[in-house]
Amino acid sequence: MAFRIPFGKKHAEIASSFIRSGAGFGGAAGLAVLYYTDWKLILQYVPIYGSKFEKSD
Repeated sequence: MAFRIPFGKKHAEIASSFIRSGAGFGGAAGLAVLYYTDWKLILQYVPIYGSKFEKSD
């Protein structure tokens, strides 16, 4: 007996209505990870927040 995932046209319409909120929550989660890990490689280029890192030029 084969395992079948029921994903039809109606399911695709429902999923597409959550794309914007999913992207928003994903972006917020990504920024939270950067904030809590204090990842200098990326955060040095974020305006205002990046000024806490000293310039090594």
